[in-house]
Amino acid sequence: MIATIIISVITCAFTVTLVLFKPSVVFNTKNGREIRFSVFWIAPFVGCIAVLISNVISPAEAWAGLTYDMGSILLTDSTVNPLKIVILFFSMTLISIVLDEAGFFKYLALKTLQKAGESQKRLFVLLYVIVSVLTVFTSNDIVILTFTPFICCFCANAKIDPVPYIMAEFVAANTLSMFLIIGNPTNIYLASGYGISFLNYLTAMALPTVMGAVVAFVVLYLLFFKKLQLPIVKSYETPTLTDKPLTAISLVHLIVCIVLLMVSDFIGVQMWFITLISAGSTVLCILLYCAIKKRKPTVLWDSLKRIPWTLAPFVLSMFVIILALEKCGVSAALASFLASGGDELNILSFGLSGVLVANLVNNIPMSVLYSSMAKTGNMKLMGVFASVAGSNVGAYLTPVGALAGIMCVDITNKHGVKFGFLNFAKYGVITAVPTILAVIGGLYISALYIL
Repeated sequence: MIATIIISVITCAFTVTLVLFKPSVVFNTKNGREIRFSVFWIAPFVGCIAVLISNVISPAEAWAGLTYDMGSILLTDSTVNPLKIVILFFSMTLISIVLDEAGFFKYLALKTLQKAGESQKRLFVLLYVIVSVLTVFTSNDIVILTFTPFICCFCANAKIDPVPYIMAEFVAANTLSMFLIIGNPTNIYLASGYGISFLNYLTAMALPTVMGAVVAFVVLYLLFFKKLQLPIVKSYETPTLTDKPLTAISLVHLIVCIVLLMVSDFIGVQMWFITLISAGSTVLCILLYCAIKKRKPTVLWDSLKRIPWTLAPFVLSMFVIILALEKCGVSAALASFLASGGDELNILSFGLSGVLVANLVNNIPMSVLYSSMAKTGNMKLMGVFASVAGSNVGAYLTPVGALAGIMCVDITNKHGVKFGFLNFAKYGVITAVPTILAVIGGLYISALYIL
């Protein structure tokens, strides 16, 4: 048990170190191209190997945990399978990235700027709303990685401070990502581990998410009120969709996929299979269209390159380490400690601890650990939802809370925006504290009157 804890602590420490100081390395090719290679997953991968070599958990046990019920596409039991979670996440991410490559997100951003006119206050409100809506139906990471460079470039041209808009974008994306189970891989992992369906998740999380989003917006608006007084003086680029056919193909598939996910319980099909078929159909339709039009499927290839494939070894390695902790009884001990206050305090203890733990080890490992705690029986249903809230809101407490936070800071620095760790954390703490309390309050209301 002690060996497992030591390996886990060292793994988490090195993971945070890599995420914070060296999440990726850059290679320059002979033709001047820059190739970026993510390395944050190496620490958990090495930790996984160490756990297996020390025989805390056997390779057979690890494989059984990773591949449980892999052959089934029908709803059977609630046991979580990390491979299915990874497939679900990558499938939804592919559809979202294709939409971005086809120009859909840029089109919406330009339309938002056009509607704002010369008012920064109007732009701030519109940006918060459009990012919120997009996040609900796509993915928080995709929205952040798409909008952040655009915000930096626009604000530089308009000579206005980009920080209010970067924070509005980041907070909106990581708050509204709680609304649907597909909004964040942490949602998927925690909810699937407890056997929570798409509709049951939506029923519980809709009100807390809206309450959190409203509180977060008010806090941000008050924080940046003075900065938003200055007018916008720069003209805008004309909003146009660069590839209407591929936008239409991707949007139709996204809408159909979400509808099928909503009725997955009634048709008895697992969510990972629905998203996999939707992504596969998207790819086939794009290839068919490009073949008919005799054009190269450049958008598709570029989209495949942008998928964060390194999340797979990261999540799977962390899962093996958590399996070892679970086998040694660590997960049960932590769950018992957090649940010691009784059912009434489950929401508060798991929600607040989730925010803190996410900023110690990152929110994906945190969700894997809390999913393991859910299996012990000490974490009640509302404790799972509170853990989901902690994994999402924790993302904007500090950049360590989520990989998107590190990437957001990295993007802003490349564009010459002074938005480092301390600046991020200053606004993050001020916003995260009232937001998580609002979400927890919403969960109590859901527990009393909805569920």
